[in-house]
Amino acid sequence: MASIRKSLIVGVQPEAAWAAIRDVGAVHERLARGFVTTTELHDDTRMVTFVNGMTVRERIVTIDDAARRLVYAVVGGGRTTHHNASFEVIDEADGRARIVWTTDLLPDAVAPAVEGMMDGGLRAIRETLEASRTEPPVQPVFGQVRSC
Repeated sequence: MASIRKSLIVGVQPEAAWAAIRDVGAVHERLARGFVTTTELHDDTRMVTFVNGMTVRERIVTIDDAARRLVYAVVGGGRTTHHNASFEVIDEADGRARIVWTTDLLPDAVAPAVEGMMDGGLRAIRETLEASRTEPPVQPVFGQVRSC
């Protein structure tokens, strides 16, 4: 199983980064503008459409506010037979946020393509979050905490 782990420090407070990540129905507006074009929330799943036209269905597994950790699994679309991922927001000493994105997937052969998508996603996340420093906050619409 391929495992890809990416880390990014963004120039926003950890609470602001977490608020955008946990708002799972607004990825295209609050987290990765221009990379994700639409997000449709249906109960505990979301349909995510990317700028390249690919659409995947993701089940939200866990939203843990205390740990600032989101876990989701791709359950439709894409080229993987297994795809589980998590985002974590960690405090940096200078008040900025570190975002850690970990993805485990099968088959291993799709790892380079997924890693490329993650790199593009992280660029969009940085741009979106850092641009949001001057915008008023939006309240998240998905408030359940789900644990395994």
